[in-house]
Amino acid sequence: MMENAEYQKAQNQEIKLGKEEGLDISVYANPEFNWLQMEQIRMGLKDKVDAAVYANPDYSYETMRQVRLALYSATDLIPYVKRGFADDDLEEIRLALLNRLPLDQWISDDMCAPQIREIRIGLCEELDISPYSDSSYNWMQMQEIRLGLEKKLDVSVYKNRLFSHAQMREIRLGMEAGLDVSSYCSLVYSATDMKEKRLAVINRKRGSGTFDKDKVIKERKEENSGKKSIFEANRKNEFVISIEENGNKAYAYIPWVPGNVVTKEDIYQDLERREIIYGVKQEAIADLIDKKRLNEKILIAEGIPAQRGKDGWFEFFVRLDLPRIPAPLPDGSVDYVNIEAFEMVDEGEKIAVYHRAEKGISGKNIYGEMIHAENGTEKKPLRGVGFRIAEDGVTYLSKMNGKFEYTAGRITITNVLVVREDVTAVTGKLEVDGSVYVVGSIYSGGYIKASGDIIIEQNVESARLIAGGNIMIKQGSCSKNDCFIEAGGEVSGSFFEAVDITARGNVKANYIMNSNINTLGKVIVSGSKGVLLGGMIRAVRGVDTYNLGNRLHLKTILDIGRNDLYDKEQIQYEKNRERILKELNVLESQRDKIVALCAAGKEVPEEIQRKVYAAIEVESLRLAELDGESSKLVNVTEQTMKEPVIVRGRAYEGSMIIINTIKYMLPAEVKRVVFKLKNKKVVMQAM
Repeated sequence: MMENAEYQKAQNQEIKLGKEEGLDISVYANPEFNWLQMEQIRMGLKDKVDAAVYANPDYSYETMRQVRLALYSATDLIPYVKRGFADDDLEEIRLALLNRLPLDQWISDDMCAPQIREIRIGLCEELDISPYSDSSYNWMQMQEIRLGLEKKLDVSVYKNRLFSHAQMREIRLGMEAGLDVSSYCSLVYSATDMKEKRLAVINRKRGSGTFDKDKVIKERKEENSGKKSIFEANRKNEFVISIEENGNKAYAYIPWVPGNVVTKEDIYQDLERREIIYGVKQEAIADLIDKKRLNEKILIAEGIPAQRGKDGWFEFFVRLDLPRIPAPLPDGSVDYVNIEAFEMVDEGEKIAVYHRAEKGISGKNIYGEMIHAENGTEKKPLRGVGFRIAEDGVTYLSKMNGKFEYTAGRITITNVLVVREDVTAVTGKLEVDGSVYVVGSIYSGGYIKASGDIIIEQNVESARLIAGGNIMIKQGSCSKNDCFIEAGGEVSGSFFEAVDITARGNVKANYIMNSNINTLGKVIVSGSKGVLLGGMIRAVRGVDTYNLGNRLHLKTILDIGRNDLYDKEQIQYEKNRERILKELNVLESQRDKIVALCAAGKEVPEEIQRKVYAAIEVESLRLAELDGESSKLVNVTEQTMKEPVIVRGRAYEGSMIIINTIKYMLPAEVKRVVFKLKNKKVVMQAM
């Protein structure tokens, strides 16, 4: 046994090797594993097998080794481990399974490795092993019965369990010599008595001229097997050829076993037996044998895999990888200034070209069989608005000068009004069917309403911004409580101070002060200097901020989850659903009338029928989408309740947390906490 320090050193060495090899060392970085067990797990991870199946401290390293070797040929030994087999038992089972022998019907849980070996050898030689496949025989008795079966003897003469293996051997040798063994085939004789009687019968035959010299010589050789050379006595011939990848590859594995000798002829004979005729690697077999590459899995035959045809694909000529997510800054805040909000395209500009799917190339497996290849899959045409498909059917062209967006396989090109000056009350109201991009700032009295996005390159003072999509103010917004922002999507900027924000998506900034925010999404304040301070924050999906409040105890209220905003949304959902249901009921009544008229033999124009059925389909889809959105809001709210308010820095006294209408006033300063509901109370939990 190694000293404790050396033992730990060996463990640490295995962990170090795993790290250097880029492996998931968490599978075995456990002091409960000894270093030999760690080695087996590491070798499995390195060879990309599921080492987790045998990463159990209760398994010996030899058990792990056998399970690992079995995994190389997609053989599962774990069921046998659970039955109580281990170490050498598993080796015999593995070798049998690799040769596709029907082992399960012959072995029992109380058998040991030598017994299983006798059964395996018998099955390999295609013997009827039923006479000895019983655990009540020891392995030496099994061996005597098997040797008799190999010589086609009537083993029923001596397969009595009460005979020792030595007695069985004397009876078997007599039968092989053609003797009448009835004179000594009795339990009253010991093995020594049997041998004397057997030799006496041989001597009598010799005197009568019926002596078979060859048989006696062979018998004496067998009797004197102990006089063989050590090499011959211990010689073994064990190797495994495993077939992988659906018959496309064959691997040879020669285990290191004392006295194990495998020749090239052995390999080729086994390949021939398995009918492996294509892609045999003669050099690899020669290298395996000549260089004695033991305990290595060597590829010795490889077919040509079928090559699936390349799928159809789109080649885009506009950027799809714009940095829409702001880059992080050293202090943990995010860079809203340098983000590119959108890509511009011109009318007639080529947006994308579709490349059609290609045909596959057939292959051949190691059995010489043709493997048919699949052709590539065609993609569906791109969906969206603002573009057209050219006459060739594969080229996509822009219909207008505008903003290009590509999300979830959908192209959207919309009008963009680029304002290259500051927007003020003098500029007047800007109302745009599309998006607006302001190169400068927006000052007092500025007004922009857009069906798409609004992007402000610099900052915003007193103004009103209304967008159907997102609103981004790169340098932030500061006002005297007369700046109003409404967005159908997200609102983001470097900072917001004294701003009223209403949004359906998230609100993001590096700090927010004295602002009133109403959002169905989440309020996120980033950076180690980020702070959410003052004002009323209603956020259905929660708040994630670095600091909350300040030392002056400025009142900051967070209203999270099922608040007034959530209730209004649900009320609006019910109204919209009721309206769609009424329209659907009217259409279904018209459909029923059409069906009745047709049943009565009256003609109804097909155009009217199509319109009614199409309208029903559209309204049904709208109802399904509406239900989906409502369900999504409920699910998101339930998910939010796991961590509704996260404060990564400090939360100061004077902050009020309301979760699902349950209030909690923070009594003192705390650090790194999560506020959540528990037993209908708001509680704090350390991060």
